[in-house]
Amino acid sequence: MSAYILYRHRDIPNLNQLDVYQKNGGFEAIKKAIKTMSPAAVLNEVKDSGLRGRGGAGFPTGMKWSFLPGNLWPHYVVANADESEPGTFKDREILESNPFQFLEGLMLAAYAVQANDAYIYLRGEFWQIARRLDTCIEELYAEGLLGDKLFGTKYSLRLHTHLGAGAYICGEETALLESIEGHLGQPRLRPPFPATFGLFGKPTVINNVETLTNLPPIIEKGAAWFKTLGTEKSPGVKIFSLSGCVNKPGNYELPLGTTFRELIFTHGGGIPDGRTIKAIMSAGASSVIVPADDRALDTPMDYESTQANLNAPLGSASVIILDDSVNMAWLVNKTVHFFRHESCGKCTPCREGTYWMSHLTRRIAAGEAAPDDIDLLNIVARQMQGKCLCALGEFSTMAVTSGIEKFRADFEKLVNH
Repeated sequence: MSAYILYRHRDIPNLNQLDVYQKNGGFEAIKKAIKTMSPAAVLNEVKDSGLRGRGGAGFPTGMKWSFLPGNLWPHYVVANADESEPGTFKDREILESNPFQFLEGLMLAAYAVQANDAYIYLRGEFWQIARRLDTCIEELYAEGLLGDKLFGTKYSLRLHTHLGAGAYICGEETALLESIEGHLGQPRLRPPFPATFGLFGKPTVINNVETLTNLPPIIEKGAAWFKTLGTEKSPGVKIFSLSGCVNKPGNYELPLGTTFRELIFTHGGGIPDGRTIKAIMSAGASSVIVPADDRALDTPMDYESTQANLNAPLGSASVIILDDSVNMAWLVNKTVHFFRHESCGKCTPCREGTYWMSHLTRRIAAGEAAPDDIDLLNIVARQMQGKCLCALGEFSTMAVTSGIEKFRADFEKLVNH
């Protein structure tokens, strides 16, 4: 691609400055929406575009907005800028280098669902970014782009930032809402869902940073333009965070449907030291381990194909590459340790399951396990599946079960040793 849509700062220097952003078409989309379009028209344009959530689930964005009831007020919009998934670093680049496009997208979402207050929830380690966003928001108020009776209409909007305390679990929607409200960051029982009982008990939309950053060009250029990119069921571009055993790790903005092979070897420069690629994790630590055969490498990276071809989620598209020097039992030990540390402990299957999985994977990785411990680890993981309060418990088992199924020899090698 010759021109970026989400990473326009790579083409336009100093795009994180308000005057530069405005000179390059910034805030024309929100002006167009508020002055000439009804909230329902904005919602329908986003629905027609086919934009899907970029935070991991891939749920249609416009449809998600439409779930908010019209008889319960006020409505809220929350931007999820927690970005704590290992291997994911795409949103940070937007927040640091193209913040105004993200803020404009947040404003469009707020207008579409008729919210007068929107919140940006950032992971605790992003305190410098939060401070910069506060400055950006102050500039928008000073320019008359935020506040009361925007552009001579009756619509008013206020933006707020909120820092978490470094808990991975707060990337989960309802734990995020609990944290903003000042409570312990733990998931809620659902139903009710955030669309009807969200922030402060009111209808709430929660969208990822990358999702919101797509909105200004959609409103400016139209749904039909957006659907010319990507695939029929997964339109648009996606930012792929590439890391691990690859020569050129980094963020790559590419059309959805680009193959793993193109990402890894054309853009990522291939595997270091001439080694052989062994496996792929398509969605950071929260994904299965996929053997990197030709079928996997030639699979299009979109929400349908990865699931259908590889039984693996695309998720947030944080692609981790593993070469033939990596023992999968060692890798599984690393992922399980992370999830055990980040489990909030609210539900028993996750709290106890991650503890016992961590206990077993440590023994295996240290060469202290008995042969039966491999099967015991698999049993513990499978007994957790479908029983946890939120997705964290489910995610913690994915590398375990797929690793044992696809790379059992790696586990046996350590046990036999």
